[in-house]
Amino acid sequence: MSTPSPTIRYAHVDKSFDGGRVQALRDVSLDIAEREFRCIVGGSGSGKTTLLRLANRLIDADNGVVSVAGEDVCSVDPIRLRRSVGYVFQSAALFPHMTVAGNIGITPSLLGVAPKETAERADELLTLVRLDATRYRDRYPHELSGGEKQRTAVARALAAKPRIVLMDEPFGALDPLTRDALADDYHALHDELKLTTVMITHDMTEAIVLADRIAVMQAGTMVEEGTPSALAVSRNDYVGELLRTPRRQTQRLNAVLKDAS
Repeated sequence: MSTPSPTIRYAHVDKSFDGGRVQALRDVSLDIAEREFRCIVGGSGSGKTTLLRLANRLIDADNGVVSVAGEDVCSVDPIRLRRSVGYVFQSAALFPHMTVAGNIGITPSLLGVAPKETAERADELLTLVRLDATRYRDRYPHELSGGEKQRTAVARALAAKPRIVLMDEPFGALDPLTRDALADDYHALHDELKLTTVMITHDMTEAIVLADRIAVMQAGTMVEEGTPSALAVSRNDYVGELLRTPRRQTQRLNAVLKDAS
């Protein structure tokens, strides 16, 4: 029985900026399976966002191959590719002059979906991300809280019924309670809709809790990748450094709770 092809594949990818003076990625290879929830972690400048943006051709690789659903992305029209892959930004990046329903419906509208069907899809998705459609569909982004904006951004990413969703630090700007609730809700949607999700995060705890597998980036290279439990026993110094923070937090929390009991 043959092994199925990965949904996203990076093969020996290089990427530089500023005329080659800044090397963002060096010989990066990574396979992401269908229906996988993959987190990519690493410090600032490690190449996480560059790697993500290659998957829907917001930028192109200098060398190597990036494929999505078995197709080399360089052979696919970038507009068609971006309309078939959901993308959630850290800042939500909603269009300020458009209502919530208008923001959610932008991609279906561009794809020629009828206005009535687009409106129904917006209402369906608002319910899916736990926003009441009658209350929120006609609001504008400036009338929303940070969590409401991100829920709207998730709904917009799902509007064209993609099988793949890319997320660039989607919960990083939210307060801890909102961040935790939205992360849990999105993970449930990932499972329910059978999505393939690739999420960039600088928070190792978040990655451990959410991901099936984690890829660790450092200085433009892929340091290590595997399940959370596999990385927990890694002998790589940088991986160990990333894991020290959640471990210290757990130890401190256990100590405080023990003293309080």
